[in-house]
Amino acid sequence: MTTPGLRLLMMLAAMVSILAAQSPPAVAGGAITTAEWTLYRDKFLDPAGRIVDNANADISHSEGQGYGLLLSYLADNRGDFDRIWAFTRTEMLVRNDGLAAWKWDPVATPHVTDTNNATDGDLLIAYGLALAGSAWHRPDFTAAAAGIATALAAGGLEKVGDAVLLKPGNAGFGAADRQDGPVVNPSYWVFEALPVMAELVPDGPWRELADNGRALLAASMKIGQSGLPPDWVSLKTVPRAADGFPQDFGYNAIRIPLYLVRAGIRDRAMLEPFAAHMVEADGRLRIVDIATGQTRQLLDDAGYRIIPALVACVLDGKKLPDRLQSFAPTDYYPSTLHLLALSYARRHDPECL
Repeated sequence: MTTPGLRLLMMLAAMVSILAAQSPPAVAGGAITTAEWTLYRDKFLDPAGRIVDNANADISHSEGQGYGLLLSYLADNRGDFDRIWAFTRTEMLVRNDGLAAWKWDPVATPHVTDTNNATDGDLLIAYGLALAGSAWHRPDFTAAAAGIATALAAGGLEKVGDAVLLKPGNAGFGAADRQDGPVVNPSYWVFEALPVMAELVPDGPWRELADNGRALLAASMKIGQSGLPPDWVSLKTVPRAADGFPQDFGYNAIRIPLYLVRAGIRDRAMLEPFAAHMVEADGRLRIVDIATGQTRQLLDDAGYRIIPALVACVLDGKKLPDRLQSFAPTDYYPSTLHLLALSYARRHDPECL
């Protein structure tokens, strides 16, 4: 049964699919310098091959392992890539459906404390493997990526009516799981990865998933007074902020414009709301109350500041401030976003630097 929220999403997706989106940019190793990767590795990669979230009780998660694979590929460091993949394969790909358990805790026994998956982590892992498999002529990486993509198509996507959605996890977010379900997270759409998933599993609904993700963003920006999408969205009726989560444009959603830019999506109508509403005049990033548009918190880390700065460069040719062009690791999440933004600018928008 198609809900009113999903009918709206489907109408928006039909309009989005008419627009000619730019092809996703090709990526290649070496976009992150050896010095930058060494700084990142020394702070966040432990000898066993897990990426440590130092701001979150030193846990590891599938998102972090996927980011680690992508960043080590962009740094052209095959040894570290192998370490990260070995840990991911042996410690986190423990489910029986081919997807990764999302959370690994160093002080818990067993270390995997939540076996549910996180589909953004699965996407990132498959994407990093696919890129490395192609560039480094490693069919074993390509085969592993195809296996994860196949598992995602089988269990990580949900078709409700004619709308293809990315479930945040295989359990706990659907219409049967929650009173306000289905619930989705717009930041889980790693847009640059979806064309690669289509190459790995051509019969999967990847184009529809990409179109619906962009439509979801357009609809989510109309929730409340902020002009920005919330982290978690209920699609039971009209799109609204989901119950039981902070009603914010928060730490999840701040990466959405980075994902759009990295995928080659330069639609001004889609990017301008982020440029207008996610940043203070002094360049600090805003965590925003969706209902009122009021600022809840300001983020000063260079890894956060670089996102709206990159959007401003892509839209209007504004050069990145000098302080954002140098990488110094702080916490796992902003440091990861910083390197993703810098690597993109070097390869595709050198005029930003």
